[in-house]
Amino acid sequence: MPPAGTVSTRHRHPTASTPPPTNAGTTTGTPTGTPTDTSTERLAAQILGLLLPHRRASDPGLDTRPEHFPHQLAQLADFVAAGDPILFTLPGFPCKSPNPAKVLSHLPDEGERLSLTFLDGLCAEIGRRYEPGAHILICSDGHIFGDLVHVPDDHIDEYSDALTAMIEREGLSHLATFDLRAVLGDLPFDDKRARVHAQYAPSVEELRELVLTDEETLRLYRGITRFLTEDTTGFTGTRSALQRDCRRRAYGVIQRSRAWGELIAAQHPRSVRLSIHPQPAGAPKFGIRLLEAADAWMTPWHSSVLHRPDGEWELLRSEDAAQLGRLVERDGRPSHYEAF
Repeated sequence: MPPAGTVSTRHRHPTASTPPPTNAGTTTGTPTGTPTDTSTERLAAQILGLLLPHRRASDPGLDTRPEHFPHQLAQLADFVAAGDPILFTLPGFPCKSPNPAKVLSHLPDEGERLSLTFLDGLCAEIGRRYEPGAHILICSDGHIFGDLVHVPDDHIDEYSDALTAMIEREGLSHLATFDLRAVLGDLPFDDKRARVHAQYAPSVEELRELVLTDEETLRLYRGITRFLTEDTTGFTGTRSALQRDCRRRAYGVIQRSRAWGELIAAQHPRSVRLSIHPQPAGAPKFGIRLLEAADAWMTPWHSSVLHRPDGEWELLRSEDAAQLGRLVERDGRPSHYEAF
């Protein structure tokens, strides 16, 4: 067992598809020895151009081009110059919302399958442009804040295991998974959460200051507070008491999420960081959109999927999708809705 305050890795799925190793000495900040070769920069820009149509943006009105993302261009150029497979890390796919009005169950469904297939296809598309290819490590963050979102750890385990099984069953060879079970040995989850929080989380005071001064942090805080308010079931207090509780928990979720991001950076220092949250151009994280949704914050784990008459798939609250289509099951479990 590692000493207090440290975090170690223990591989959990030796047979799962795992991204090829990268040079651990290079950080995710500005890569050392960033190449200046024109052909390298051109290829890095072409790879980034494949991501741009799927960008989840907090500045959607901006007509973005690869040069608006110098951080990601430098990281991609570092991989290209070395001829190494590109590694993307994506925190997300934590667990299903505990609100039954939003989701079909606590297990992955068609929303996750479509999203994973999209991510695997995006890597395959990069591989057609860049022969060493690309992989995405899905860093499932459910355990890191499960106590704050009121989802039990056994549900998170079942969701994560079903997600890994889905990747293997669908043959999504460009994807692998990583979660809190891979660190700090066999400690209980509460102890793991406490240690990761103590080592990596910013203070509440720091976050309060950022909420007051930084528009992106304020937007994140409001978005998480809204989700917590919607997802809380069985609360017996007043509406104002619920809002106070959710605002408090929102700070905790942001603290833990940032701690998880720092842990990922420590465990996988040479990678390009993706995010399921909207991001502005030029940010260290690149926001990625998984499926179509009217709400820029909606994800497969906060919704269900409707298969529309035009063949497209759309994320909706389960209770809303049920008004527009019939429920479809796969392998004996609810999967999605098929439009009438």
